[in-house]
This record gives sequence, structure tokens and C-alpha cells, in this order.
Amino acid sequence: MMQLRSLTAILCTSLLAVSPAASQSSGVFLKEPVRKGFFDRFRVNYEPREVAPLRLNNSSRLDSLLRAGKLYLSLRDTVALALENNLDIELQRYGPEISRASLMRAEAGGLLRGVPPTVQQASQSAAAQATGSQTGGFGGGASAQRVGAGGGGDAGGAVITATGTALQNLEPVFVTSVNLGHQTRPQTNTVTTGLTATVFDFAQHSYAIQKSWLTGTTTSLGWNNTSLTGNNPLNDINPSRSANFQLQVSQRLLQGFGRAVNNRNIRIQKNNMKVTDLQFRLQVITTIAAVTNFYWDLVSFNEDVKVKQQALALAQKLLGDNKKQVEIGTLAPIEIVSAEAQVARRQQELLTSETVLMQQETIIKNALSRTGVSSPSVAEARIIPTDKIQVPDVEPVQPVSDIYEMAVADRPDIQQTRLNIENTKIGLQGSRSQLLPSLDVQGNLQNNALAGTVNDLLLRGRPIPRNVDPYFIGGFGTALGQLFRRNFPDYSVGFQLNVPLRNRSAQADMIIDSLDLRQRELNQQRTLNQLRVDVQNALIAVRQARARYETALKEQKLQEQTLDAEQKKYALGASTVYFVIQYQRDLAQAQSNVVAALSAYAKSKVDLERITGQTIKVNEINIVEAMAGQVSRPPDALPAERE
Repeated sequence: MMQLRSLTAILCTSLLAVSPAASQSSGVFLKEPVRKGFFDRFRVNYEPREVAPLRLNNSSRLDSLLRAGKLYLSLRDTVALALENNLDIELQRYGPEISRASLMRAEAGGLLRGVPPTVQQASQSAAAQATGSQTGGFGGGASAQRVGAGGGGDAGGAVITATGTALQNLEPVFVTSVNLGHQTRPQTNTVTTGLTATVFDFAQHSYAIQKSWLTGTTTSLGWNNTSLTGNNPLNDINPSRSANFQLQVSQRLLQGFGRAVNNRNIRIQKNNMKVTDLQFRLQVITTIAAVTNFYWDLVSFNEDVKVKQQALALAQKLLGDNKKQVEIGTLAPIEIVSAEAQVARRQQELLTSETVLMQQETIIKNALSRTGVSSPSVAEARIIPTDKIQVPDVEPVQPVSDIYEMAVADRPDIQQTRLNIENTKIGLQGSRSQLLPSLDVQGNLQNNALAGTVNDLLLRGRPIPRNVDPYFIGGFGTALGQLFRRNFPDYSVGFQLNVPLRNRSAQADMIIDSLDLRQRELNQQRTLNQLRVDVQNALIAVRQARARYETALKEQKLQEQTLDAEQKKYALGASTVYFVIQYQRDLAQAQSNVVAALSAYAKSKVDLERITGQTIKVNEINIVEAMAGQVSRPPDALPAERE
């Protein structure tokens, strides 16, 4: 009983040493494990963490903006709905959770599984789909492509196949084993023991704890016990109990020495956690820029429908006037045919414009809903945009150098590239350490013990005189006392040197990693050069779009004046239907040009904000709310509710 209690006590102490409580904080998608008792702190380490099911319910904001089959959207509500419901953003929310789990793996000494360096680029706008081009440099919705996040390779510095000095397992490991057996050994002679075979019954149980450290140190503490009962009468002690405590310490002195080498994956993964946060910001920027372009396209398509309706109304008015003049005999009947052809043409143009508008509404619904257009209330609703494109009287002027520096500071992909280079430099420390010979020092300390009872077996039927030291007489407690008193210690220390004579594998890894670092540094410079070009081109695009709008507005006014003058001449009989129709057509085209110019201006501003990394700031996005998928700002008031 005393032996059982001692074993239980030592086992519990070992478990306390090797099984720390699970302290990883739960994220958005991981449920916190339930701990009801003391032993739950050990149990949760061996059970899978439960992952929350997919969130496919739309936010309440979407329903609050629906009224009488219409979805009233302001730009701010469009942005908020995208943050709450867009699946591309929801997909990136898993990144930080995966990154935290990867850090847990790295802290245990495991290899990194990498960070996918991609964001989801959305589909194209309705007009781009019709023409086969892409509007505003973005699309937005469900059919996504995978695009690079930082302009150059794996922004997370992923280590899938590890190079450099091998990493140690940093997790403490508790090992126990129990062996029970019976052995029979036939003897070649019976002179010494008087036996034709020796028989042993044995019971062995051992316990060990092993732990490696970031310094390159490995320690192992073991406790071994053996109980032996045999039929050999020459043994002075039978049955016997032997035991030992073992402490082994190994330290790397050259290859694999030091925290900087052995914690490189931990430092890389901490950088990768920053990378996943940056990728989420990049996904928010990409999606919000796309959705904003969708919104302005929707506004311009609505305006284009109005332009087409006005053109149709003018054509119908001309047709009505012509019919009246034919009836009174002041106009030839052939002029009715020309007017009817003009009405048919305007009807066709209106139908095309309305089709594009409805397609754009479908694209926006898909981008702002977790279930796309599967909900009947969403699918059948017509979208009413409540914001208009505004062109300021004076365009703000800012030096290109200041805008460039702002972009360098705020662009997530630029920061990812820097972290990528830093991770490569950290990984180089492992390759550099692998170049060194392997020199390890090992120390061993062992305490031994022996206890048992005096052998009472007879040799050829006669008792054997025994001269057993009383110090060895006893049971498990006697052996345990010898161990703690260190009555029979063993000591040893040794060195092991391993020198690869050519070391080509380590040299090759170092060369490859060094060249890879140079490639990444060169790629960073290329990215910065391209950023400067993109900033300048975006500024030029804004200026050109504004000039295009101002020119189109002037042309529209002139066409209005020209058409009015021609209609007056036609009423006096000084013009023909042909010229009136042509000037109506020119006015309709001028009005469409104004709408297109407004859309181009709005999207050029959106593109400038995206390129300079200002999308989050301009749209007043709280990144914490975006990560949670819950925007605290209430929906904008519906038109009838506004004061």
C-alpha cells in the first residue's frame, strides 16, 4: 500500500509539471473549452477544439433598409453591409485564428504551415462584363480570384520544409512504461546452481520527463524500478528491488546554440500574425473599393436610365407633333416614319440601359449578402441609391511626394513585403548555424538503489550461509531512501563532435537563402517604384476625369441650346425632321457623356484612395468592428424618415 501511494504521488507531481493549463484565448470562431473540475485542465489538452459553424445569416441592417420591395442604400450603408455580410471579408476573418494556432505550434517546436499571401478579388461590374473590360480597376462579389497580396511571393515567409538547424521539441513529454514478464533460461551445467534452468518473474515500471529549451538544452529526468524473483539459490537477496534516478543534460555548443537560432520560427510566426492582420486590412480595402465602385456604377446607371427616358420622351413628342402636322397637311407623311424609327431606337437604348441597371443591382446584392440573391425579399427588391456623385468646386492639391510617403506608410502590402524580408533574415540564422560543426556536451547523474529480503532457497537440499549487509534488507521504502540519500551515485560527462568534411548541403541552403533574401529586397524596391508610378497615374486619372466632366458638361449645355434653336426653326418651317432628330441624338449622347464622366471621376477617386491605402480612413472604418463583422453605426434614415 505504501508503494502504491508513493507511485500515485509521484505521478501526480509529474502531471502537474508537464501539463500546463490551456491558456490560449478563444477567437471569433473557436469555442472556449469547458473546465468543470481540476483534471479538466489536463483533459482539454487532448481534445479537439470546437470550431463554430459557418455564419450565413445576414445582419439586421439589410432588413432594416428594405421597404415596400425597395432597398434604400446610401454609400455608408453599402460599406457597412459589405463589412457585415461580404463573404470575401468573412473568409479572411479565419486568417488570424489560423495564425494564432500556428503560433501555438511554433511555440511547441513544430514547423510553420505558412500564411496564404492572397486576398479575394471580386467579380466585375455589369458594364465591364458587357464590354469585357474592368471598371475602376476592381470588381466585387462572389466569383473571386486569388491575387497576390504584396507583390512578390509568400508575404508570410512560410516555412513548410524546414532548412537550417533542426528545431527541438519544446513541449515537455511525460513517458511511463510497465513491463511484467516471466523468463526461463536453460543452463549448460548444474554444477554452480544445481538447476537445469533458472526462472525469473519480473516487474518493471519507469517514469520520465523530457524537456528541451530554446537555449539548445535538453534535459531528461527518469525513475526506473525493477522487482525480480528467481529460483537461483546463489543470490543473497531474493526477491530483490532495484531502482535508480537519472538526470541527463545535453547542451549544443556550436550548431543549434542560442535562443536566436532556436526561436526563429516563433519570431517568424509572430510576424506572420501581423501579416494576417495586414491581409485582413488589404481584403477590407479591396472589397470596399470594389463595392464603392459598384455603388457609383449603380448611381450612374440610374442616371443613364433617366437620360434614355428623356431622350425617348423627346422622340415621342416629335412623333406626336409630326402626326398632327400630317393631319393638317403641313408635313409629308414620310416624316412620321423617320420619327417612329427614332422612337424605336430610343426604346431599344432604354431597354439596354435598364438591363444593365438590373444586372448591377444583382451584383451589389450578391456582394452585400451572405446568401447572395437566394432570399426572395432581397432578390426581388429594387435598389434605390440615396447618394449622388459630387464634384468639388476646387480639387485639393497635395504634393506627389507627400501622397507617396502616405501610401508607403499605409499600404498593407508594402508592410507585408517588409515583414517578408525580416522573416527571411530570421530564417537565415538557422542556415548560418547549420554551417557550424555539431559539438554537444552531455552530463549524466544517476542514483542507484537495491533492497530485498534474504534468499531462503536451498542448494541441493541444504541451506546456504548468508552474509547480507542489513543496509540492503527491506522493501520499496528502503530502496527509495537510498536514492534520496544518494548512497550509490554515478557521474559522467562527455563531448560529442560531428564535423561534416565537405558540408555541401549546409552551404547550398545558405546560398539559396541568401539569394532569396536579395530577390525579396529587389522585389521590395520594384514594388516601391511601381507604387510611385501608380500614385502619379492615379492623380493624373483624377485630373483627367475632372476635366472630362467639365468638358462634357459644357457640351451638354451647348447641345441643349442647339436643339432648342433647331426646334424653333423646325416649328417655323426653316428646318427638317432629320436635323431635329440628329440634334436630339447629339443631346442624348452629350447627357450620357456627362453621366459617364461623373462615374469615371468617382471611380478615379476611389482608385486613388485604394492605391494610397486611405480607403479605411476615408470610409471611417473601425477595423475592430470589421474583424467582428458588426458595425455599431446605425443605418441611415430612409428617405421618408428624413427631416
